[in-house]
Amino acid sequence: MKRFFQIAAIVAVALCLQSCMAGKFMSKFALEPEQHGVADIERTRHKADSLLPGSTKWYDDLKAEGTLRDTFITGFRDFKIHACYVPAKDPAKAKGTAIVVHGYTDNHLVFLYLVRMYRDDFNYNVLFPDLQYFGYSEGDHAQMGWFDRLDVEKWIEVAHNIFNDDFMVLHGVSMGAATVMMAGGDPLPEYVRCIVEDCGYSSVVMQFNDNRKQSFRFIPPDVLQSASLVTKRKHGWSFWEASAAKQLEKCTIPVFFIHGDADDFVPIDHLWRNFAAKKHGYKEYWVAPGAVHANSFQKYPEEYKARVEDFLNRVHGLMKK
Repeated sequence: MKRFFQIAAIVAVALCLQSCMAGKFMSKFALEPEQHGVADIERTRHKADSLLPGSTKWYDDLKAEGTLRDTFITGFRDFKIHACYVPAKDPAKAKGTAIVVHGYTDNHLVFLYLVRMYRDDFNYNVLFPDLQYFGYSEGDHAQMGWFDRLDVEKWIEVAHNIFNDDFMVLHGVSMGAATVMMAGGDPLPEYVRCIVEDCGYSSVVMQFNDNRKQSFRFIPPDVLQSASLVTKRKHGWSFWEASAAKQLEKCTIPVFFIHGDADDFVPIDHLWRNFAAKKHGYKEYWVAPGAVHANSFQKYPEEYKARVEDFLNRVHGLMKK
C-alpha cells in the first residue's frame, strides 16, 4: 500500500509539472504572438489594402497634409501607447466621434476601411488606437481586451478633448469588439452614446477553449486553468475574469451586434451569449449570411454601412426623447 501511494504521488507530481509546462506554453503562445509591433507594420499595410483598396494611400495622403495625426499617451500599466486621429470630412458639420478598435495581431492600419466609413461616409471624427503590444504601442503581451478596455477608456477622454463632441461611438472588430463590450460594462462618460461590436467573443476562456478544440484537440481543457494561473501571475489577469458577456450585464448604452454565420474562428454562439447578456437598454443584431470571421463588411460593404448608419441615427433619435 505504501508503495502504491509513493507511485501515485510521483505520477501526480509528473502530471502537475506537465500541466504547468503546458500552461506556460499556452499562455505564451496565445498572448505573445510573433506578429506584432513596429516590425509588423508592413504586413498590415498590405492587409489594409486587401480589405479596401487604396486605404494606405488615403492614410498617407491625409498624414502628409497634416489632417491625420499621431498621438502618444501613457496607458494602463504605464506603457506608452499610440493612436491616430482624423477630423470629419466636413468638420463644421461633424455628427460625432468614433473610436475604432482593431483585433488580435492587427494594429490601427488594418481597419482603415472603418475609419474611412466613419470619416468619409458618415462625417464623424475618428480616433483609432494601437492596442498594447501592437503597432506603435508598447506592451509585453496581447491583453485580449481585458486591460485594453482601460486604455480605450483613456482614449475616450483624449478624443473628447480633441473634438469636444457630445456623441461618441465605440466600434471594435474581433478582439477589438470584445474590448469595447468590456468597456461598456464600466462607468463611461455620458457622451459615449453607443457601441458597435463586430464578431467579438463572449469571454477569453470560451474563445481559447474554442481555439483549443479547433487546433489543439490533444491538449486537455484543464490546461486552460493552468495557462490562466500563469497569466494571472505574470500579467495580473485571468482568462475567467475577462468576460465581455459579464460586462454587458452592466451595460446600459445601446449596442449593435454584428456576426457572420460562417464564422468558424469566433463561432456565432458567442453572438447569442453576448446579445442575451445585455439586459438593459436598446440593442439590435445583424447576422451576415455566409460571412466568415471579420468578413461582414467585405461581403456586404453597402449593407454594412447602411445598417451601422441606421443604428447611429436611431441612437441620435433616442437622445432626443
